[in-house]
Amino acid sequence: MKAWVCHRLSEDRSGLRFEPAWPDAPPPAPGEVRVALTAAALNFPDLLMLAGGYQFKPRLPFIPGVEGVGIVTDTGGGVDPALAGRRVIVGARSGCLAEAITLPAESTRSAPEGCSDAEAAAYAVGALTAWVGLVERGRLGNGETLLVTGAGGGMGLAAVAMGRALGAHVIAAASDERKCDAARAAGADETLLIDRAVPDFSVFKDRVDVVFDPVGGALFGPAVQTLRWNGRYLLIGFAGGIPASFALNSALIKGIEIVGVRAGEFGRRDPSGGARVRAEIDALVTSGHYRPCIGMEVPLARVGEAFAAMAAGTLVGKAVVRIR
Repeated sequence: MKAWVCHRLSEDRSGLRFEPAWPDAPPPAPGEVRVALTAAALNFPDLLMLAGGYQFKPRLPFIPGVEGVGIVTDTGGGVDPALAGRRVIVGARSGCLAEAITLPAESTRSAPEGCSDAEAAAYAVGALTAWVGLVERGRLGNGETLLVTGAGGGMGLAAVAMGRALGAHVIAAASDERKCDAARAAGADETLLIDRAVPDFSVFKDRVDVVFDPVGGALFGPAVQTLRWNGRYLLIGFAGGIPASFALNSALIKGIEIVGVRAGEFGRRDPSGGARVRAEIDALVTSGHYRPCIGMEVPLARVGEAFAAMAAGTLVGKAVVRIR
């Protein structure tokens, strides 16, 4: 099968190669299914894995890609054979940048009706992190004010849309006007154009209840200052680097919480909670209240272009890979 394979960890992605004749995905074992993938979407953890900088480190060589959509072609023992032929969303720890994948049946679910393959491939990871962060960890309430950093990326735009759906007043911070435009289209009430090297959030000082931050780095300290009494700061990731040291007396004086968010781990540690959250998100998608912002589509052979756009910070929304 055709696949992208990481043979060696590297910051410049030089260890990633397109393989036109990689061994096919194996037949499913008991409890597994084999899926012929039609599309996949890229996420920042994919980029980190290629350099060995993510919490999960697949054994080399590995096929990157954590989300996609496709058709079930084979079922293993103990799996309902009626699943064969069904279009499903795939959630994996790796393996989606290929023509096929074999994985546990429980790691798939029916793709919502009315969603294109590109949309079905691209919404699950961002929406899951946004929902777990805002609802389960951040306790975002109707009428509260939400600040989203990195609001032009797939994760940030998902948080903007989810915040709007939850009844929050949403402020979106992004590094260029195209990203601000995308955030407004996703439902942001206000946007703020920032310099990621020297961010200035002073206009929102003491106005924010919840900060959703997938960027970190230089944004962390200034964004903390936007929180009002009892605010919650959601640490989603560090696309902009690890933040500098933080004066903890700020958290004490303002009574704020610094909250780590790991949406995938949430579902692994609480399977019933994970299933409930996924069902809530799928209902939003099925009803048409949420769709991912897709800023780039490429065929499988041109995945390198999408990774380059993500690494350069020029990608707006999600990059989708057309596989079939």
